[in-house]
Amino acid sequence: MGVKVSFAIPPADLDAAELLNRHARVLGDYFKTFRGRLRQAPGRLLDSIEYSLLAGGKRLRPALVFECWRCCGGKPATFPSALAAAGAIELIHTFSLVHDDLPAMDDDDLRRGRPTNHKVFGEAMAILAGDAMVTLAFEILATDADSSVAPALVSELAHASGPEGMIGGQVLDIDGENTSLSLSELQQLHAMKTGALLTASCRLGARAAGAGEEALQAVTAFGKHLGLAFQIVDDLLDLTSTAEQLGKATGKDAAKGKNTYPSLLGIEASRQEADRQLKLGLGAIKLLEGEAKTLRTLAEFVVRRDR
Repeated sequence: MGVKVSFAIPPADLDAAELLNRHARVLGDYFKTFRGRLRQAPGRLLDSIEYSLLAGGKRLRPALVFECWRCCGGKPATFPSALAAAGAIELIHTFSLVHDDLPAMDDDDLRRGRPTNHKVFGEAMAILAGDAMVTLAFEILATDADSSVAPALVSELAHASGPEGMIGGQVLDIDGENTSLSLSELQQLHAMKTGALLTASCRLGARAAGAGEEALQAVTAFGKHLGLAFQIVDDLLDLTSTAEQLGKATGKDAAKGKNTYPSLLGIEASRQEADRQLKLGLGAIKLLEGEAKTLRTLAEFVVRRDR
């Protein structure tokens, strides 16, 4: 495929909102090249993909790719690999949202403040659009990333999104409905369902930069703790926010008999656990010193979303 997208490294002193916005604009420019690169694809399929892919959202996972790339010494020559990795992980994340919203899964009508994909394009097209996003994610890694790191990037993303990662976690989530899980079982579920892609975001950025083993392990530990904190806060938001605030239906977890941190620990203890995971995650990246300021900014944003 091959594409050029300009990129200016954002200043390290930006707040989380502006940091996310700047990375989102870069990613959006990249995504807008896809229609011109997929000239043989049916137009309605591309419309369905773009409806969800360009719908906004925090773009947290791509931002983590870019910032871990930067914190691990990313140079301009390696940016195309980071861009491909950021695009690929957002494609996988968006596919998961489109399929999660289907009647066979969560049966949601609202996503990011507007009707879900299957409500606009029909269930069959939503399924096919999700399938296409998965294949496109691996295509851009294989074609846009440097050949020296592409195999590692493909392996990282496949593992994080597959049976031992996000998809496996979704199975555990479904199987756990209307049953009581222990805290360790709930942590394992969320480490797979949510944490795997967040951890992979960090590892993809580090690998794109050509990071050494010590830095790779540091961002891996950071991603794992951030993933748990993210899910705890998500559970809290589902319980304490409105659909207007989140842009999606709330109160779903209790209605479906899902296991959540608040149902197991209570609201205040859940917030304390999110803070503990944040502290552990930030401790893991101390060796990156000043380079990790932006990762701290993003992590604190994740945990403070419900405060």
